[in-house]
Amino acid sequence: MSYETYLAGEPVIVTAALTGGVHGKEANPAIPETPAEIGAAAAAAEAAGASVVHLHARQDNGERAFPTERFQEVTDEVRSRTEDVIVQHSTGGTGASVETRAQPLRTDPPPEMASLDMGPLNRYDHLTSENTRATVDALHDEMQDRGIKPELELFNDGHINETHQLLERRDLDDPLCATLIFGSGTLTRPRPRNFLNAIDDLPEGTLFNTLGFGPHQLAFATMGILFGGHVRVGLEDNVYYERGEIAESNAQLVERVAGVAETLGRPVATTEQAREILGL
Repeated sequence: MSYETYLAGEPVIVTAALTGGVHGKEANPAIPETPAEIGAAAAAAEAAGASVVHLHARQDNGERAFPTERFQEVTDEVRSRTEDVIVQHSTGGTGASVETRAQPLRTDPPPEMASLDMGPLNRYDHLTSENTRATVDALHDEMQDRGIKPELELFNDGHINETHQLLERRDLDDPLCATLIFGSGTLTRPRPRNFLNAIDDLPEGTLFNTLGFGPHQLAFATMGILFGGHVRVGLEDNVYYERGEIAESNAQLVERVAGVAETLGRPVATTEQAREILGL
């Protein structure tokens, strides 16, 4: 995709990443952890403008959970509390087997979308998410078997290269959906020129989300809107509303970016529009 394209008037899909698998209420008390809390957060985010919710599951003690049964509880709560939001499950994980990471794909019904990390990344001082090509292929194949659309998570330029190689190994339905992630560590450095290079290097026709971690969330969401993409916000990626001010909720972050989109001349997509755009 050329970064010269500004899709004025075209809807923006807002994804809300409600709760990750790392930080919890110690980082922000508003982070939802129980299925009921996640369901309520999804409903509020949908009302604020999100058409996609990116979901992790938590154990009762707040730690990350992979079992299908726990994801089923979360998904059931989300579907019962929302109007028609698109459910996207996470398959990311550090130190977990492929079989473990595939568990979130096996709910009934399966999620419409699921994340697929496209390569290795460092976490903290002693952990690495390997995400080998064999892992990527295995998770992709199960998604394909279950009719789940992959959302490719690209943490750096090497992962864009891996995306091009995945397309040589596997057939992915159009449009290809990817999330460009900017921040510290293994992530692409949060610089505007890096963002422009990244979107220019994506496979032709790729729909992209823009995700800036922490203090970069709003700035990179704005760039994503300006340059024809879509956006992901939420407490998984950023627990602050602004410097020194803890965010009140996922809905607050969604509402802000929805306002930015409207101001820049791109309306927020309805769920029906999002499904059409994503090819669901």
